Amino acid sequence: MNIASWPGKIKEYALECRRVLKITKKPTAEEFKTIVRVSALGMLIIGFVGFVVVLIKELLL
Repeated sequence: MNIASWPGKIKEYALECRRVLKITKKPTAEEFKTIVRVSALGMLIIGFVGFVVVLIKELLL
C-alpha cells in the first residue's frame, strides 16, 4: 500500500461521514418506539429459536 494514498483516503472517508450526517435526522418519539419494539421482537424471536434448537439437541443426544 502506498503511504501517499493514506491522507487522501482519510479525507475521502471524512467527507463521506460528513455527507451521511448531513442527510440523517433525529427520529420522532413514535419512530423511536417503533424501532425499539421491532428490535425487541426480533431479539425475542431469535432467542426463542435458539432455545428450541438447544432443547431439541439436548433431547436427541
